[in-house]
Amino acid sequence: MADSGDAMMTAEIGALLRDAYDGAPIPPVADRIASVEDAYQVQLWQIAERLAAGRRIVGRKIGLTSPAVQRQLGVDEPDFGHLTDEMVHGDNVQLVHATLRQPRIEAEVALILGADLAMPHVTVVDVIAATAYVVPALEVVASRIADWKIGILDTVADNASAGAVVLGGPARRLDGIDLTHCAMTMTINGETVSQGQGSDCLGSPLNAATWLARRCHSLGRPLLAGEIILTGALGPMRAVAPGDAVHAEIDGLGTVSASFC
Repeated sequence: MADSGDAMMTAEIGALLRDAYDGAPIPPVADRIASVEDAYQVQLWQIAERLAAGRRIVGRKIGLTSPAVQRQLGVDEPDFGHLTDEMVHGDNVQLVHATLRQPRIEAEVALILGADLAMPHVTVVDVIAATAYVVPALEVVASRIADWKIGILDTVADNASAGAVVLGGPARRLDGIDLTHCAMTMTINGETVSQGQGSDCLGSPLNAATWLARRCHSLGRPLLAGEIILTGALGPMRAVAPGDAVHAEIDGLGTVSASFC
């Protein structure tokens, strides 16, 4: 979106999505966006608005790490969004359902960086070296697009459907943790609703983080020390309602819980 008309369209779509955080979900926007790169420009317009309002970027999230979901949306790679400070919560938080849009929840591995990943051609070794801690996490995925009728352009423009993040514990070093074969179980109100393991996330959460670091570098927005990386779902996401209590356990890593009112 290089010319003034494209910039105007970026702002127009970005404003619609921004306003949907506090208002009603909107119809899909994909028919007004030419490419994935243009959709990222819409996302970045919204992030710039948040920064101007005093928010700060604290991490990034990866979406579409499941091959099945990629096939559903007709894409062959993941996408990503930005995490800002108001999205991130500690363990056992109570979240207000009405402040989220059509929320669904999934369990993930979160990496917390101790060093920048600002080099080109980031490798898995670079990701391991830069990771200070790893924690279990719940991601509340929320869509500003009505009825979740999304394609790749819709979800990228909508900040990869980011909603909220809950970080569990304990915070551990990577030493001795098998992120590829670690099993995940998530329950809602005590009933098992989602299961998976690390390999369900692009073969390993470390592979997902490597993809993210390369993609962010290519857009001129590298991952920085102190940022959280949500590496992608280890199992199917599930809808949540007021009154729900969610708990997830990732073997060898820890647990994380949240409830909704």
